[in-house]
Amino acid sequence: MSYKFLDHATDAIIEVIAKDLKEAFLVTADAVINLTLDKDRVEEKEQREFTAQGKDLRYLLFSWLEEVTFILITEGFAIRRIDIEIQENNGYKIYAKAYGESLEFLKHNFKVEIKAPTFYDMEIRQNGQVYMRFLLDL
Repeated sequence: MSYKFLDHATDAIIEVIAKDLKEAFLVTADAVINLTLDKDRVEEKEQREFTAQGKDLRYLLFSWLEEVTFILITEGFAIRRIDIEIQENNGYKIYAKAYGESLEFLKHNFKVEIKAPTFYDMEIRQNGQVYMRFLLDL
């Protein structure tokens, strides 16, 4: 399981490789969190539950990235760890629990604000492992 940031002048392009869908979505969240703040400085004092859904994997990934960003930026909740369950039934749905605390810019070393995920250049492949690439508008 891994992710890496690809070169881009103004936005963040992230590439993920994982053994299965669950791991891939956890890794995407980890990448978003680490892009935004230093999660090693976050304490697990509270939890937040949220969901993401999509008619296919591309829409699910977009919704997932939106929700993780919303929790981090809009709600100001610094995430240390996330647990998820993915259900497939006429589309996909992720049930998530985020563990962390209220965001403190200095304590959590806030780095950058993510404006939104995009569908631009998004790619998802499954062939023995899961490959995802997506762009975040910063």
